[in-house]
Amino acid sequence: MEILPKKPSTKGPAEMFTGDVWFDVIAAGQEPSRTRVNVVRFAPGSRTAWHSHAVGQTLHVTEGIGLVQSRGGEIVVMRPGDTVYTPPGEWHWHGAAPDHFMTHIAMWEGPGEGNGPESEWSDLVTDEEYHNR
Repeated sequence: MEILPKKPSTKGPAEMFTGDVWFDVIAAGQEPSRTRVNVVRFAPGSRTAWHSHAVGQTLHVTEGIGLVQSRGGEIVVMRPGDTVYTPPGEWHWHGAAPDHFMTHIAMWEGPGEGNGPESEWSDLVTDEEYHNR
């Protein structure tokens, strides 16, 4: 057994997030595990860029009100206790509602060595896309 001390929170980089987003790494997948778990805190109106995960992603909202959208789909409201699964390769974004903070636990797996990147990132979600509800 190993008890790992909490690391400092990390500000989400501007090329991957719009607005103020902070995350804490909970699990980084020590081999042979490929599990990744982060707690992510979004300020009102902040959000991820469009992205996908090679092995899918699960989000569990712990507080606030959030939004999530798959490319080509409707924007869906997320509330505390909601769990959202995005299948492998599905382009999507998620973040806080315009007037609420939102925190979620993000869980995904790395694809394994030699099987490509675990996540792909694309364009930032525009204000027009974000407000198109």
